Amino acid sequence: MDESAIPVNRMVELPEETRQFLAGLSRDDVATLRTGLPIIKAIVGFGKVTKWLAIASLGILGGVVMFGESVMKIVSWFRQ
Repeated sequence: MDESAIPVNRMVELPEETRQFLAGLSRDDVATLRTGLPIIKAIVGFGKVTKWLAIASLGILGGVVMFGESVMKIVSWFRQ
């Protein structure tokens, strides 16, 4: 959006549904949205980090199990 445009023309680029939603907001609603958006962004970001931590943990667990089985197989070769 063009920030230098007058408010009426600035919202022309937005979809009609979005303009109606924004037109119905009170000052308190706008303040709530401004304080809530950073929280939502943090939650979404934390979810992505948590997903990759879980994937990495499962990968490490699988690697440790495979390594242990290989060590046990090598030890059994020397015991024979």
